[in-house]
Amino acid sequence: MEDRINLEDFEEDILSHPSRKNSIHILTLDSILANDVYERIHNDERMKYYQLIKPRQTEIRETVTEIDNMATGTVLSRLLIIDVRRLTLPKLQRAYNKVVGYNRRDLNKLCHIILIGDGPWDLFHAGKTLDVFVPHIATHRVDYHPAVFFYDPFLHYEHSEIERAGVDDEFVLPDKIPRRLVRFFKNDEDMRLEKIRHYFRAIDKPDEVSKKRRKKLRNLYKKRMAEQFPHHKDQSKAWLSRKGVRLASEKMHLYPLFFEDWVYNLMQKAMQTPTK
Repeated sequence: MEDRINLEDFEEDILSHPSRKNSIHILTLDSILANDVYERIHNDERMKYYQLIKPRQTEIRETVTEIDNMATGTVLSRLLIIDVRRLTLPKLQRAYNKVVGYNRRDLNKLCHIILIGDGPWDLFHAGKTLDVFVPHIATHRVDYHPAVFFYDPFLHYEHSEIERAGVDDEFVLPDKIPRRLVRFFKNDEDMRLEKIRHYFRAIDKPDEVSKKRRKKLRNLYKKRMAEQFPHHKDQSKAWLSRKGVRLASEKMHLYPLFFEDWVYNLMQKAMQTPTK
């Protein structure tokens, strides 16, 4: 039986929802990313009993409708993980506005938001400075009030890296990694995103293998940062750390480095926040 949301409580502020559960909503049109987030959290011993809620539909149009319908249910979760990449954001903005509206009073207290997304459209054309991220992240902060923003290089596609569909074709998400990252893998490796995500997730591998793969991913990110931002070594080092990098008043992290730690800590923080 589904939990009912009481909107007729006149003694309490109906815009606050203190009866939240140890559940997490994962909101994205990308089933590959949704599964990656789901598996990372579910297979972490600290969080294996959390309820994880993600879209069940596989077609884009149906998933948009499903996420819109999921909005009211987000008031029962302590954590919302939201995909804000530029490619799909226009399709989900209405649903996301509803999600933020329903949870606004409780954000960063009883409920937290983690954003996962790409970078600004001019990321590789605005010079060799990390400051290009500042207005991009600042906009997300105004719109979503997130606890943390994770930039995911595997979600960032330049215009030249996206295969354009015909006018009559259905909207589809890229299923291969961005071309600029291909050279970091062996020629015979499968470049599909699903395979790459699974490889680095390595939840079905011994700890030693998992650590090696995390190190490989970290080194890949490190090489890309050295190429793209050669004059920002200290900031790049911070970006690879658990604390992340601070740019002006904004902070940024790299998905999936330390992602599970952030999820666990924010859930604990939400649980420990006293209610009225």
